[in-house]
Amino acid sequence: MKLTTKQHQVIAEVNRTLGDLKLLILYGAKRSGKTFLDNLLFLMLVANAKKNADEVGVTNPQYILAGYTMANIQRNILAELQNMGVSIQMNKYNEFELMGVRIVQTSTGSISGIGRIRGMTAFGAYINEASLCNKVVFDEIRSRCSGKGAVVICDTNPDNPEHWLLKDYIEKSGHDGIQAYHFEFDDNEMLDEGYKQNYKATVPAGMFYDRYIKGLWVSGEGAVYPEFNKATMTVSRDDAFGQSYERFMVGVDWGFNHPTAFAVIGYKDGKYTLMEEHVDRKKPMAHWVNVAQDIKNRFGNIIFYCDTANPEHIYDLKQSGIKAVFADKNVANGIEAVAETVHNNRFNVVYDDCPTFRSEIYRYVWGKNGDVVKENDHLMDAIRYVIYNDKLAIEKNKHSMSIDDLSKLKGYM
Repeated sequence: MKLTTKQHQVIAEVNRTLGDLKLLILYGAKRSGKTFLDNLLFLMLVANAKKNADEVGVTNPQYILAGYTMANIQRNILAELQNMGVSIQMNKYNEFELMGVRIVQTSTGSISGIGRIRGMTAFGAYINEASLCNKVVFDEIRSRCSGKGAVVICDTNPDNPEHWLLKDYIEKSGHDGIQAYHFEFDDNEMLDEGYKQNYKATVPAGMFYDRYIKGLWVSGEGAVYPEFNKATMTVSRDDAFGQSYERFMVGVDWGFNHPTAFAVIGYKDGKYTLMEEHVDRKKPMAHWVNVAQDIKNRFGNIIFYCDTANPEHIYDLKQSGIKAVFADKNVANGIEAVAETVHNNRFNVVYDDCPTFRSEIYRYVWGKNGDVVKENDHLMDAIRYVIYNDKLAIEKNKHSMSIDDLSKLKGYM
């Protein structure tokens, strides 16, 4: 099996320090080879766990396999192990035997994951996507690994620079049995060079590039969309409305004391255009039903991706004949989708007709902890709901459409 230089280095170090190693963390850029290496180390350390258990007379040793959700474990670890030829036969408790060791799976995204491992003694653990862990679950997993020679191995992408995994563990590498290894995107020598260059060219500048390519734990202080270029991304109303579009969509961010924002966006040839905005505060729901009806009358029976914070408002829109749906509000993935669209010059705005956009785009900023500051974000949220959910819908359709259908993708639902 071919390995990268960095992967060979880590395996050699693990073998050299195995007697003292308690916690191993592989952290850094996406697609840098971290999870693949941890999957190999998992096999190596499960075999080592069986040897250690035999030495102390434990005939049925246990090992913890953890991820953000059970689905993440299946996708990131088990499917890849099976692709490597590892046979996995799951019992009704989502456990399986591997080299004489019982592998117990648990989720780390919420405190409920503790229930699957409470009371057990483990001879090691593998935690996938460790920065997403509930810290209480992470600490519980570590406390359960009290069997002889137990090692906890983890992989993670970077998060904000105040994250507990960085502060409490990664920055203590070299002490107390902790070893952490940093991976950059270019460390993965197995990737095609053309793919690598193309990928790096499409990652937005700033925080995303530092995290995804350099593997750095950085905050995003500054504008969330620093690559928005008024000179190249502004269109006149006549130009925007003087062409045909494949589809129109609306993003809805609810408010009352804070503004409610409707963003009407057209899509054509991979480009999103903010056609018009409707933003106001302290307006009754009847007002917004009328706004939605007016949009429907002019743009057609189009989809409204709605903020889920007020499901009763979505019900009111539906009752009035509006195609209102719950938006996927994942902030990190949504911002990444918009930032990628801006980076690739696939975003336009009728700038003169959108005063809230003009105000928010330059004041929508990252905080010091790596989260978005919850100010100047109402229309920005509405835009995010449209672009992120539309991209999710496109990907969903790609999995169910023929090649001929893909070539003439015009809509969905």
